[in-house]
Amino acid sequence: MRFVVIFSFLFYSFASLNAQTNSDDRDWAGRFRYLEIKGHTGGHLYTGNALADVLANGYGAIEVRYGWQPSDPEHWTNAYGFSSYGLGWYSGYIGDLDIFGNPNALFAFINFPLSSSNRRNVFQVSPALGLAYNLIPYDENTNPSNDAIGAEFAFYIHLGFGAEYRLTRETDLLYGVDVTHFSNGRTFTPNYGLNMFGINVGLRYLYNADQKKIDNDPFTTNLLQARFKRPKSIKPTRLNSSQIEVFLGGGTVQNEEDRGTSTRYYTFSGALDYKYKLNKMHGFTAGLDLFYDESLVLEYPDSSDRFLTGAHLGYDFMFGKFALRVQGGTYLGDDKGKDKTYVRAALQYHLTDWLFAQAGLKTKNGSRADWAEFGLGFIPFNF
Repeated sequence: MRFVVIFSFLFYSFASLNAQTNSDDRDWAGRFRYLEIKGHTGGHLYTGNALADVLANGYGAIEVRYGWQPSDPEHWTNAYGFSSYGLGWYSGYIGDLDIFGNPNALFAFINFPLSSSNRRNVFQVSPALGLAYNLIPYDENTNPSNDAIGAEFAFYIHLGFGAEYRLTRETDLLYGVDVTHFSNGRTFTPNYGLNMFGINVGLRYLYNADQKKIDNDPFTTNLLQARFKRPKSIKPTRLNSSQIEVFLGGGTVQNEEDRGTSTRYYTFSGALDYKYKLNKMHGFTAGLDLFYDESLVLEYPDSSDRFLTGAHLGYDFMFGKFALRVQGGTYLGDDKGKDKTYVRAALQYHLTDWLFAQAGLKTKNGSRADWAEFGLGFIPFNF
């Protein structure tokens, strides 16, 4: 969860530089695509005890990405430094194969440039979100030492900070640092999760998909440009608008003593938020939370005692129909042993102007997952 907060800080820092477009020097000819491959290596940020020796030698991984660079003058990515996005596949060695397996992941990503396209070396922030699979989970009999992963599937969350160095007309050298996280949000236990921090290096091949329409001769000199030339950017227009949001979500969890069983407990999350939109990128929230945690049944047999209330402040980074939300809150009254503070990290997708879907993670005891929450929200008031 720590790198989610860092993620939001980086977005806030650079977004004012990568804003709405200037109409000068545009070159939108063609459909710009790229293919890249990266190697990853580094160490584990493990918070448990049972796997310390197994994870001591670090990890290695390979990653393949296919990306689109929009070239529509009206595309929403133009307001974010002419960002690009795409799909990727990850395959990693994270320790003992008999304990963890060979985890793979399918994910979506977006690249936000941090510096001018006129430079040969361009820095960027690249978040990714997907689903990891092919994991070997905890099993009381066959895999008792794996307290990091309790299911064959997990959320794949990745944040990279790096650069692309232009080598030739069609190729870039890629390098940077990144954090990768596997977790299922206490949907299954055990769930210490896997947190990996390291470096990466790779190559990117860029091409124009419309080249074959213009001239498909392999020896032609009639070439479209292979890479999109990003125009200059200006600061976004201030909105200074406000809205009220209501979110209702739920999920299921397991307690540590239920590891390896089918025992499940339901959770509920309700939130009432006031949101101030500085512009189309930055928003700030303040609100109240109502939680219900059925997994507290052993300590609180009466269901009315399993409710918790809280208050929070937060920040939204908005891009296209999406919004990355990070909120920090404190319980009002009894925290039921969860610690006084909590964090919510969530991704919103706006289905309409007044309706959104939201998936997120609420924490307890600092950075430990309390539960994953999935639900819908609506916006009854704009002013």
